[in-house]
Amino acid sequence: MTSHPPEITIDVDSETGVWSTDGQPMLFMPRHFFMNHHLAVENALGHEAYSDLLYKSGYQSAFLWCEQESATHNISGAAVFDHYMRRLSQRGWGQLFIESLDVRQGKARVRLENSAFAYHMGEAGYKVDYMFKGWLAGAMDQVTNGVGFPLKTVATQLQSEAEPGCQFGLFEVKPLATTVG
Repeated sequence: MTSHPPEITIDVDSETGVWSTDGQPMLFMPRHFFMNHHLAVENALGHEAYSDLLYKSGYQSAFLWCEQESATHNISGAAVFDHYMRRLSQRGWGQLFIESLDVRQGKARVRLENSAFAYHMGEAGYKVDYMFKGWLAGAMDQVTNGVGFPLKTVATQLQSEAEPGCQFGLFEVKPLATTVG
């Protein structure tokens, strides 16, 4: 298991109060504040509808973030995906570890430990970390596009710490199946 050293620098604009990291504006709030809002929306829309909504918005956000970070740090391919996992880990979402990564094939397995969602919700009995799915697919699609192997991928959550007997979350990213004819 690899560790992710703390290397985030937060800049605060003295005139506007805007916080940024690597030139990208950030928000800083207590975890319970975010989680209470998250659960209120999940309860209002239903788990499946909210999961679908977050997938789409998370995909777009991750794609853009990886694109900007690729340019900012002059990195591409697996280095962008690794950078994204490290940054998410450093921001309190949980610790993300790449178990396998094949950029050319658009495939990855990512383990999630100490999930902020599982921590807040306890043993909820379902996969509470669904917000990560869009993030992982968006990141993979940006990475494959960035190295000249454009793919459209999909991410699924195989297990969650919030499910009975599971010690960590596990995600899989793979190319969307294409149909012939």
